[in-house]
Amino acid sequence: MVSAPVMAGIGLALPPSTTQEELWERFFAGRYAGTTRALAERIFANSGVRRRQAAVSPLLEDVAEWPTERRMRRYLVEALPLGKEAVDRALTASGLTAGDVGLFAVCSCTGYVTPGLDILLARDMGMAPDTQRLFVGHMGCYAALPGLGAVTDFVVARRRPALLLCAELTSLHLQPSAVRVDTQQIVAHALFSDAAAAVVVVPGAGPGYAVREVTALTDTSTADHMTWDVTDLGFRMGLSPRVPQVLALHVRDLVGQLLGRHGLRLVDVDGWAVHPGGPRILTVVERELGLDPEALAESRSTLAEHGNCSSPTVLLILDRLRRAPRPPRWIVMLAFGPGLTLYAALLSRTSD
Repeated sequence: MVSAPVMAGIGLALPPSTTQEELWERFFAGRYAGTTRALAERIFANSGVRRRQAAVSPLLEDVAEWPTERRMRRYLVEALPLGKEAVDRALTASGLTAGDVGLFAVCSCTGYVTPGLDILLARDMGMAPDTQRLFVGHMGCYAALPGLGAVTDFVVARRRPALLLCAELTSLHLQPSAVRVDTQQIVAHALFSDAAAAVVVVPGAGPGYAVREVTALTDTSTADHMTWDVTDLGFRMGLSPRVPQVLALHVRDLVGQLLGRHGLRLVDVDGWAVHPGGPRILTVVERELGLDPEALAESRSTLAEHGNCSSPTVLLILDRLRRAPRPPRWIVMLAFGPGLTLYAALLSRTSD
């Protein structure tokens, strides 16, 4: 029987951070007036975010009127060193070198360039010419999990190490002030943040977390609830307030079936890495799964300290869980995005 692939190293890279209060007072407050300003102030205050990172801080550069071409050029400038830092840390943690990587997968929905991060980082970091590459784009906040599924499948099939990088620069997609109230854009401006996270997955036994299964469910009847449109002024977020209601319909069955296939129940899971799309998302997951208030503490703390970083976020939460004084034995990772799509992964801690 082939053993489950193991996540042997995680590496994070975070741009400079700023408090939510400073972002509001020094930049966003000046974008709104009257009742819209009062609404925006409440949204920022109730976002669950205390600090956020930005590779391109609005306190230093206002990109709201930049054309998409300029934003994409800046994406490459900022994403390359950030991705390199995350990859280098993950490889160091795993005890491997870039030359050991058989597959290099990159997830990003905030920038497109060709040659892309997969090619340029493979070149700059010394990966072998025969390293296979995969780019996962426009999957949004849940992309880390299909990315993880792809690299673990490669590891099982080829018995070679694989590397996953999730890199997002949401700060490049600040939108111009709207004449009319645009609550969806206010919410996006209050939540999103920048980060990069990398994971090395290896075959066989070893210290780390074994990936037991990655699974998904998509409700295409709600496809218009979450969108990410390419415009002449960057990428524009569409985020319906009905998203938590859709998650409430599906999350319990998705998790219950995943655990059931491995002879587990909800009470057996002692670690939860739930993508914090916003405070309401976490509240719904907590309620529908009947979790104790402490179960999503790391997810809420990640939202507070880093904001919603899109695809890297769930890996930031996983990193916090594995560094705990008593790391969980079983972890369920959950992330959500366009589709509407729910992704879940089951991890088990291996013996040290």
